[in-house]
Formats: sequence, C-alpha cells, structure tokens
Amino acid sequence: MARTFKALGMLLSYPSADVIDVAQAAVEAIAAERLLPAQLVSQLRLLADELATEDRFDLEGRYHQLFDRSRSLSLNLFEHVHGESRDRGQAMVELLGLYESHGYMLDARELPDYLPLFLEFLSGLPVDEARALLSEASHVVAALAERLKKRQTPYQWPMLALAHLAARTDPAALQSLLAQPEDDPDDLEELDRIWAEEAVAFGPTTPGSTDGCPRAAAIIDSMNVDTMTADTVTKGA
Repeated sequence: MARTFKALGMLLSYPSADVIDVAQAAVEAIAAERLLPAQLVSQLRLLADELATEDRFDLEGRYHQLFDRSRSLSLNLFEHVHGESRDRGQAMVELLGLYESHGYMLDARELPDYLPLFLEFLSGLPVDEARALLSEASHVVAALAERLKKRQTPYQWPMLALAHLAARTDPAALQSLLAQPEDDPDDLEELDRIWAEEAVAFGPTTPGSTDGCPRAAAIIDSMNVDTMTADTVTKGA
C-alpha cells in the first residue's frame, strides 16, 4: 500500500483550511515513500508552498476557475470519456462494484469517478495493483496534466506525478482527448448550457423517481498521511 496516491489526491482537492494545513506533510509523505523522482517531489513542493503562503480566498477562486468552471479540466474521470451518456452510468456502477469488492464503501453524496476519491481507494491496494488501475485512466490524467501545464498552474505537478506513476498510457487515446476543444471558463452563457444537461444517475433508483447520486459536494474523508490531521476534506460548491 502507498500513501502517495492519497497524498496526491489531497493536493488536488479543494483548498479548504484542512487541506492547506496538511499540504506540506503530504509532500513529505510522498518524498518518504520514494515512488516519485526527486525532481517531481520538488515541483510538488511548489504547490504546497503556494497553498501555505497565498491568500485562501485567492486560492479558492483559482481552484474554482480551473476545476469547477471548465469541463475540460473536470476531476471526474468519466466526464472526459463518456460525458453524460448512458455509458458513463454503467461505468459508475462497475467502479462502485470494484470499490465494494475491496470493502471500500462510499458516502451516498460522492461520485466514484472523482479523482481524489479514486486515489484514496488506490492507496489501500498493493502498489503494483494500484498503478495498473491508475493506468486505465492514464490518458485522462495525462490530458489533464497537459491542459494544466498550458495554464501555468502548479496543479500540473500532482497530475504529472500521477502520469509518472501509471504503468502505461495509450498514446492514441491521449491524442484523442487532446484533440477535443477546451471550454472557455469565462464564457458564462456556454457554461450554463453545458452544465444544464441532465446528470447521470448511477445508483439504485425507485420506480417513478429520479434518485441517484448527485454531483459530489463532499470528497475525501480521513486524509491520514503521516502527520496529516484533517478529518474531512470537502470540495467547494
């Protein structure tokens, strides 16, 4: 098992006070496990330093601009592969089954393809198995890393670290994702149209109802990486 996966997920989480408090400890835990080269660890420290020194409201605003207002930077993995199609719902069900087969139970508010949550799950697996599962989403991770690099944001570093950890990447799948047009987070009219689309429900429903898991408001619980003290990390709405 490797806490590096959970620590990277925490660094990609909404910059709440709890996340800011434990960001430096997360990087130290990553450094101690030595799954990443020293250069990447040094780059991760750039993000941790920004979280420690920048104004929290500025951090929250930049995070919201990146990940909540741009669908092409969504941290929900299946968003990039299936969009809002029915295939995404089936993929959600299969991922839930994978979690449950390992005894990993989710809060009803959480989407199973949310990247930090997926990384928390991987942290409980043997390293080789975790890297193999991460490889199945490595083209998405690599595409996100490239888009974040273009925006010159330090959030590129944890994404590049995940790309490094993946056992393999499908170049054709990556190029297909990168060929897709990126949405403009400043085009409010277009964003309203996109996010007005009906969300996929993947959980059990009752006759005549539209029950299912809504878009997550909460993300990772109990981020225990060495000296991490956060009990709950929540994603901003």
